[in-house]
Amino acid sequence: MRPQAICGAFPETYASDFELITIIHPLNLMFPVLGQQFQYSSMRGKRKALLIGINYRGTRAELRGCWNDVENMKRFISQRGYHSDDMVVLTDASSDPRSIPTRQNMTAAMHWLVRGAAPGDALFFHFSGHGGQAKATQGDEADGMNETILPLDYERAGQMEDDELHAIMVRPLPVGCRLTALFDSCHSGTALDLPYVYSTSGNIKEPNVAMDVGKGILNAGMSYARGDLGGMVKGLFSTFKGASGSSEAEEITKQTRSSGADVIMLSGCKDAQTSADASEAGKATGAMSWAFIKVCTEYSQLSYLQMLNATRDALVQKYSQKPQLSASHPMDLNLLFTI
Repeated sequence: MRPQAICGAFPETYASDFELITIIHPLNLMFPVLGQQFQYSSMRGKRKALLIGINYRGTRAELRGCWNDVENMKRFISQRGYHSDDMVVLTDASSDPRSIPTRQNMTAAMHWLVRGAAPGDALFFHFSGHGGQAKATQGDEADGMNETILPLDYERAGQMEDDELHAIMVRPLPVGCRLTALFDSCHSGTALDLPYVYSTSGNIKEPNVAMDVGKGILNAGMSYARGDLGGMVKGLFSTFKGASGSSEAEEITKQTRSSGADVIMLSGCKDAQTSADASEAGKATGAMSWAFIKVCTEYSQLSYLQMLNATRDALVQKYSQKPQLSASHPMDLNLLFTI
């Protein structure tokens, strides 16, 4: 993979490992989105980080690499301006009750992360552990399911759904404040409920209504060929109802989840996929956490688009999962990726 030049107005030039690239700094520009303004963060304010790694030790759902992920991520971001005094780390390896990733402690830590956030601040959130899905009730999910993360005590206290995560960590943020979130968990494609999901070509993904309708019509035709007229009618009705619901869900998400804050989320996989608890260089690790750190360490100057594609490239030979990138507002993926 060889990143291409990044260019635009208000240029500032950097020397990269690949070539000379030019990026834009739209730090003080305001952009309208759905009736509100958003602003890219200057990243010059305070920095805070919350890192959560759960191995679910001693349970039937035990993982191996999540503690390592947190240690590796802490080391990585410490080299990029985040200080240990401004970090909260929760793992089930801790002997401190306040640092155990229970639902209560995770919720409190998320509130701590965003408390007092101001324009220009840079916040970082990392979760490595189990993810799941739960039936949605607000009409904002095309597949009818909310994405979730599982606290250590999820069997008693329940999962944390994407609606809740968005309400705690995105909604309170002011315009111009950055939150970078990385979810290394199953079913995490839209785990923060951000409305703008990007493809590897840099375009916003749209519901593939035409494909869904085409498949539905094909299935209905097969029912007709078998003489199953009732199945044909039912299939056509479900197809067009589902296609309509997909577009409606996307619109609800854009109307209710867009934000003036500068929120970027990376996930280990699509909503319908799982993320691997893997082994790299002889050590247990989450595949996404490993790939993200590997790519950002090897290539110090990457655009968002280059980073997304390079992360996918790092995984494609061994893993089926496809990392996703989403945002709280429309964005230019040719900007330099920063945390």
